[in-house]
Amino acid sequence: MKIQFDPNLDYQQEAIKSITDIFEGQEICNSNFSVPSFDTQGLMQNETELGYGNKLHLLDDELLENLNKIQLRNGLEHSKKIVGKDFTVEMETGTGKTYVYLKSIFEMHRLYGFTKFIIVVPSIAIKEGVLKSLQITEEHFRAMYQNTPYDYFTYNSANLEQVRSFATNDYIQIMVINIDAFRRSFSDPSKETKANIIHRTNDKLSGYRPIEFIQSTNPVVIIDEPQSVDTTSKSKEAIESLNPLCTIRYSATHREKLHMVYKLDPVDAYNKQLVKQIEVAEFKVEDGNNKAYIKLVSVDNKKSPITAKVEIDVMKSGSVSRKKLTVKQGDDLFDRSGGRDIYSGYIINDIYCEEGAEYIDFTSKPDIVELGLSIGGVDEDERKRLQIRKTIEEHLEKELRLTKQGIKVLSLFFIDKVANYRWYDEEGNAQKGKYALVFEEEYNKLIKKPKYRTLFEDVDVDSIAEQVHNGYFSIDKKGKVKDTSGKTQGDEDTYSLIMKEKEKLLSLDNKLKFIFSHSALREGWDNPNIFQICTLNESNSVIKKRQEIGRGLRLCVNQEGERVFGFDTNTLTVMANESYEAFAKQLQKEIEDDTGIKFGLIEEHTFANLVTTDTEGEEAYLGLEHSENLWKHLYEQKYIDERGKVQDSLKMALKADSVTLPEGYETVSPQIVSLLKKVAGNLNIKDASKKRAVTLNKEVYLSEEFTELWNRIKYKTTYRVKFDEATLVEACAKEIQKHLVVGKSRFQYTKAGIDITQGGVAADVVEESSFVYDPKDFTLPDIVTYLQNETNLTRRAIVDILTKSGKLQQFKNNPQKFIEQTMGMIQRTMRYFVVDGIKYEKIGNESYYAQEIFAEQELAGYLNQNLEESKKGVYDYVIYDSDVEKNFAISFEDNSAVKVYAKLPGFFKIDTPLGSYNPDWAVVIEKDDIERLYFVVETKSSLFTDALRPTEQAKIDCGLAHFDALGDEVQFIKATKMGDVEDVVYG
Repeated sequence: MKIQFDPNLDYQQEAIKSITDIFEGQEICNSNFSVPSFDTQGLMQNETELGYGNKLHLLDDELLENLNKIQLRNGLEHSKKIVGKDFTVEMETGTGKTYVYLKSIFEMHRLYGFTKFIIVVPSIAIKEGVLKSLQITEEHFRAMYQNTPYDYFTYNSANLEQVRSFATNDYIQIMVINIDAFRRSFSDPSKETKANIIHRTNDKLSGYRPIEFIQSTNPVVIIDEPQSVDTTSKSKEAIESLNPLCTIRYSATHREKLHMVYKLDPVDAYNKQLVKQIEVAEFKVEDGNNKAYIKLVSVDNKKSPITAKVEIDVMKSGSVSRKKLTVKQGDDLFDRSGGRDIYSGYIINDIYCEEGAEYIDFTSKPDIVELGLSIGGVDEDERKRLQIRKTIEEHLEKELRLTKQGIKVLSLFFIDKVANYRWYDEEGNAQKGKYALVFEEEYNKLIKKPKYRTLFEDVDVDSIAEQVHNGYFSIDKKGKVKDTSGKTQGDEDTYSLIMKEKEKLLSLDNKLKFIFSHSALREGWDNPNIFQICTLNESNSVIKKRQEIGRGLRLCVNQEGERVFGFDTNTLTVMANESYEAFAKQLQKEIEDDTGIKFGLIEEHTFANLVTTDTEGEEAYLGLEHSENLWKHLYEQKYIDERGKVQDSLKMALKADSVTLPEGYETVSPQIVSLLKKVAGNLNIKDASKKRAVTLNKEVYLSEEFTELWNRIKYKTTYRVKFDEATLVEACAKEIQKHLVVGKSRFQYTKAGIDITQGGVAADVVEESSFVYDPKDFTLPDIVTYLQNETNLTRRAIVDILTKSGKLQQFKNNPQKFIEQTMGMIQRTMRYFVVDGIKYEKIGNESYYAQEIFAEQELAGYLNQNLEESKKGVYDYVIYDSDVEKNFAISFEDNSAVKVYAKLPGFFKIDTPLGSYNPDWAVVIEKDDIERLYFVVETKSSLFTDALRPTEQAKIDCGLAHFDALGDEVQFIKATKMGDVEDVVYG
């Protein structure tokens, strides 16, 4: 099977033309020079041979004019002058960068006669990848360019004859060289042995250095991944030592952008569906708080005392949640966790801050927690089993859809310890590691499902599991697989093997579908049919998200080797080791850091390449000057800030289709608005122009009516309760018996689709499922003591409740969840229980809410969303929480009997056994123009007690008891509409 290449893809053609047009006006020519001739023994002869090199006739001004035309066409920032002949092409991973620069070589030869090209790479993996690309495109390019002769080779210091041939051949020569092969030069002859061989004089060359042959050719230098090539001054000097005609830099993640000529960034590639769609799947544990979980997040010794930030499970308000806390030596995690028994003895002892060896330990426990690691979490082998299972399941689901289209589905597992996949016994025999065993177990279970039956019709399902997976690892001298760094000579053979078997793996006849490889070899994997990536690392090393997804971004190929386009076919699923939200957030940050994309930012050249029509009816680009004028206008309209950051005012204008543009841009306004919408991103925001500060209505606030109202309701109360303990025990036991269900801990699987736009990176959930997690390695806590402390009931009462409930056997399923739910039910029953016997008393005339607090409140809201204008209220606007409240505010304003009213603010609270209660309204109504009546009104959608939540109704009952205690001058009523209030007023 051979991968086919389409020479007519628009975006690749644009990238190639962006390079060749730099030299527009250059005549076909080359330079000649003399090269020493050698005999068969490699000794120099008297006669010389002719060498051939590149030659550039264009002046810098001519190059700059060409460059600016290209930049205008591609909507890029204009270069002001030519500073060095370095040109930059940015192409997202997986969009055919290598193909583009290889075809550019042939185009530069066809148009301008250039023959000498050097491809500089940063690593063994990329060198092998480029060599593979040269091999698999050879037939393609020879056919396209009428068998134009060309040679390609990878530089080898043991074969310097290739360098000589590079200089003397008069047809296309392509040298692939690792930067490490010529980075170490020298200026001191006494230190010559420290230089690379390419820089050393050679006896067989009669004192010539190999680099001199290269320099004479004035080569076009192509740098693959320059951010990893010329990162130091020495590397830059090494590139200059090649004496390049020009340097063309190709990458998805440039650090230096020198004369940008073409840009296909992650947003463009994703929107044009030139790469796979991305899904991110996560596993998180729910209700798994039965062990002392401690994670060391960071340490800090910059000031005294030394501190550490740890993550632990904290009990608060009856439930456990994971919190980050700052601790110092001597801090007791039992206290910091809210008194959870499982943290007893975890007192911080040593906080060690030496870089690379950071840890904390404890006075009474043997555990040591290193930076970034944790104890007391879930069993990682269990988590990895689920990751493997879901990877297989995703793989099989895609096989059901894609195999019939002739598309082979591949899945890639990265591990950081080879022994987890393959190890050797004492006799040196290879044995399956734990991941290999788990894979086969899970694969055998899944393929027995009837829905996958069509995938295995002619297959022995009892033995197939062993045949569908294999490992690609580096080999030691004894022929055994080994852990590696990815940069050794031994890794070169592994990369070569990966590349050689690229097409083999794409064939449906090949049974291998699941590949395990060392994470250090990640850079070498570049197969278009990878649809799942799962990282099973055990170390704390951080893998960049773009690096992680980059191995599977390429569009897949079918059995004819043809690319298949479209997100409906091309979806990459990544089994992440963090939440999908964190993955998306980090991916956006990396895109910003790596590419310089400014999400939500409009730049001065943003509109330059919009196509318009000139005075003669010809199509032309809008141009940089007009683009700068538009940017200035947007800034003056306060649509963007001084950095070009999109403001909410622009989003609202776009949402309302009311963006104002300067005169003269009518013909391109749809394109301008379309581009603005792409950059602005999500338009679902609140209209800042509708935001209003809510201010005091002093006429009402200082009125006699409001003062009299406030003086009647402002006093605070306290309450006492009386209940029978035996009856309470029975009630609690029945509540637990009826409602308590304590399941085991669960892994929650969530899969989210990633969307990349100019507004940013977002994630939306597309699938959720749960898996039981049943660990037994935890200690049962003292539930009786804990419940006694939290409820203030006697130990005997607690024991009676638990035993009479009949649910105590569920305690072992999930102790922490059992405690939380039981405690909640007991406390809730107690609260409902005591409301029946509650009695409120006024604390005294000195304990009350001061009227002045109204003047101290800072309030704001949005018109048409939660604000209603008010004339009779204590503020000029009423902030409402529901339509019922909004309708009441309107009724109060319209009803002539209502003199003043107030939406009671959040600070006005009544204590109840069920928590604080904040009534809705205080209102003064004048009956028959004579008698003033004072009400506190609770508005609800229903007057029926059964329709309200028990807690809601109990709080209302407490409110009634509170106002009864203040006297009979204020009535507390419940209402759904103004008519319910009038019923009370007029009887």
